[in-house]
Amino acid sequence: MPLTRREFVQTVGVGAAGALTSSYIGARGRENGVWAALEPSLAAAEPGTIVLASNENPLGPGKTVLDAVRAAFGDGGRAPGRYSGSAGELIDVITKKFGVKPENVVLGCGSTQILRSATHLFTAKDKPLVGTIPTYEECVGYAEMMGYPVRGVSLDADFKIDLDKMGDAAKGAGLIFYCNPNNPTATYVGAKASRDFFAKVNRESPGTTILVDEAYFDYVTDPDHDTHVPLAIENPRIIVARTFSKAYGMAGLRMGYAIGHPETIKKMAEWDAGGGTSSLNVLAMHAGIAALSQAPGYITAERARNTEVRDFTMKWFADRGMKPTDSQANFMFVDIGRPAKDFRAACRARGVMVARDFPPFEKTHCRISFGTMEEMKKAVAVFGDVLGKKTTAAAA
Repeated sequence: MPLTRREFVQTVGVGAAGALTSSYIGARGRENGVWAALEPSLAAAEPGTIVLASNENPLGPGKTVLDAVRAAFGDGGRAPGRYSGSAGELIDVITKKFGVKPENVVLGCGSTQILRSATHLFTAKDKPLVGTIPTYEECVGYAEMMGYPVRGVSLDADFKIDLDKMGDAAKGAGLIFYCNPNNPTATYVGAKASRDFFAKVNRESPGTTILVDEAYFDYVTDPDHDTHVPLAIENPRIIVARTFSKAYGMAGLRMGYAIGHPETIKKMAEWDAGGGTSSLNVLAMHAGIAALSQAPGYITAERARNTEVRDFTMKWFADRGMKPTDSQANFMFVDIGRPAKDFRAACRARGVMVARDFPPFEKTHCRISFGTMEEMKKAVAVFGDVLGKKTTAAAA
């Protein structure tokens, strides 16, 4: 017998301490527990598995966000009001954070909705999508589904976006998907080089829109680092996409937004009826408000935690002759010298999940997300066994 919304809320005990855990909101291992009980086919990761296959904050969103979600439920699991005004409140918080106006912001169901809307609006049969090979697949998959051409651009020798090749491919294109740091390679192109590239595209292909995906912005430690929001609000051909799924640990709630020129944002809002809010839920919006209202120290601490784990894990591989890319994110792309499929299966058998294949590097490279330090110390012991490179006492 299916559960009603009220029965579901009462079953998981939203008001009880620890019942609404960060794992559900963070989407890291969310296939377990309650979700697996309701739908057994979703049980993708066994309890106790170290999940390094998706780029989420392993700590989840934190108490401030969890408390906001609990409060949004109201007494006894009462349905949150759809017309509560939380969308407007979230947009207000975003505008204050970036110093922009409400007409510069549109909300989306994760950054996924933002990426799809931009692809739909700015590509066509005679306006190709341009993106690196590999990159996050959402825009490419959506363009191909609509029957629109895609121009793939290979990365440079350092696995970074090759700006010269991308500039050539951009001529006459409808949309460039500029994922920076790039997923799955974790590499980053500096702010100055990016701005110069955008200006070049604007000169040489003025009809081309550039979608800058800043999903991993909060994890970058490169000193030449800056958001491109100031450019986007002035230039109708630049859009910045942001998400709460990564550093803020809210992947399970699906909350994102775009910032851009009023004309561009208006087009996106009109395409997605309701200005993006029709596909959102009140819990996600309340969580987003809480996440952005936290003290800046939250992101500073999360970046520092990730940097420590990143440096430890990259050094472990480098010390054993396996070259990782220059990671500027919460994951790494490393040359393990063998097919990722075999490595993935062997790790899974030992309780560690790593990422899927990313052609054309699936025969040599694997993407590994960073967990907690405790998780990574356990994981590298497994990696050492699987790869035949034992963990040293220093690494352990």
